[in-house]
Formats: sequence, C-alpha cells, structure tokens
Amino acid sequence: MAEPWLEISNGEAWLNRKTVLRNLNLRLHLGESTTILGPNGAGKSSLVKLIDRTLLPIVQPHSHLRLFGRTNVNLWDLRRRIGVLNSELELRFPPAAAALEVVLSGLFGSMRLGRDQVPTTQQQQVARNLMQRLGLDSILDQPYRELSDGQRRRLLIARALVHEPEVLVLDEPSRALDLQASHQLIHCLRQLCRQGTTLVQVTHRIDTIIPEMKRVLFLQDGTISADGTPENMLTAERLSGLFSTPLTVVESGGFRQVLPDPTTWDAW
Repeated sequence: MAEPWLEISNGEAWLNRKTVLRNLNLRLHLGESTTILGPNGAGKSSLVKLIDRTLLPIVQPHSHLRLFGRTNVNLWDLRRRIGVLNSELELRFPPAAAALEVVLSGLFGSMRLGRDQVPTTQQQQVARNLMQRLGLDSILDQPYRELSDGQRRRLLIARALVHEPEVLVLDEPSRALDLQASHQLIHCLRQLCRQGTTLVQVTHRIDTIIPEMKRVLFLQDGTISADGTPENMLTAERLSGLFSTPLTVVESGGFRQVLPDPTTWDAW
C-alpha cells in the first residue's frame, strides 16, 4: 500500500456553531481512488473544506490531521499536491474571463490573472494541453459566462490540475449536469484515473461512481459509518440503510444505478 496522503484521527469540526464532523477516523492512500458517499447534510462538503484547510479541526488530545505525513503544511505546497473542485468556486469567476485565463489563474490561487501574474510559456502549454485532454480546446478564448454547466465543470477540473497535483478532490462534480454533460464528465474522470491521478469523489450520486474507484466510504452524521470495496458497499441492503429508503441496485459495465424497491411501493 502506498503512503497515506490524508490521515485523520478522532477528528471534529464545527461550522456556524454546529458540529459538522465528529469522531472522524480516515486514512486515504495515493493511488487509491475513493468515493465518499452520503446523503445531504452528512458532512461531505465540510470534509472537503477540512482537506483544503478552509475548515480547521478542533484541537484536542488524541486527535490529529496529517496531510502527506505532516500536521503543519504550507498552503502553497498543499495546493501543488492537491487540486480541489467545490460548488462554491464555480460562482466566483468574473463572467468576462476567458476560459484559458480561468485555468491559468489556478497557478496563482486567484480568480483571474493580475498584472504581476504572468504564466511562463511552459505553464501556458500545460494549461492548453489540459484543456485539450478534457475536450475544451475549442473554447480557449470563450468568456466564462458563455460556457455551459458541463464545460465549466470540466474547465475547473483543468484549473485544479494545472499544478499537476497528485490528488484531485471533487465535491459533487456532477451537480446540476444534464445527461450529456454528466457522461462527458464521467469519461473525463475515467481518463484521469487511468493516467495515474488519485481521485476522491464526494457525492450522493451512485450512478456517477466510475468503475476505476477502488474504495467506497459511507459518511453519515459527520462520521465514517462504513468502508470497503465498491462490490461490498454498493449493495441494495447497504445503500438502503445509508439513504434510509428501500432501494434496489442495477449494475451494468461496472456502473450502478439505484431504483426504488418495487416490493415496497404499496407501503407508500
């Protein structure tokens, strides 16, 4: 097993005077792409904020949070090793910013390029190559406001990857996407996995869990309630318990879809 890039022991975090994560014990390894699955309100977005250090854990005895083996990290070093895509980021870019500029802004942690933020020729080529890999090479100069939701999502993945990080963390990446955009995103994530990027997908959508995922964790009420392989975790019995509703699972080509359990329809 490769080294753990994330270690949380007895973690606890508060947001707006409310406990959002509690008794959290988690270890994630490089090369082990993982889905963190849970219903709305389970603490999924709070966990992403804990990883990117926009939310800090409560300091208490017998607890720790280590990123790449260290409890104290330089945020710029962290950004070079972990790329993060979350729902809040998508709303912050200037409407007139060109798509390529949005990707390049990730080099500086800004929303667009300032006067003193001049990417090198090599950095610009990396950004262009990323956009080509993600099927975005035709929109290099297109303003952000004109992009579809699916294009914006893939563009922000390119931005998160511009540092060539070891880990990419995605918070509900398929949120509000139509079928075509969702399928394009799934294809993109499968390619990234196959090319060696360690993915962490945080979601409530079972149908977007790609076959390349090696591990699935259940997050309930701010804590990890179950952990295992997709084959063991994505069953009708386990998913019905996680989402507190009777479900049946349909599998095809390594993907799974959940449907209401027809044996319970009369009960509704």
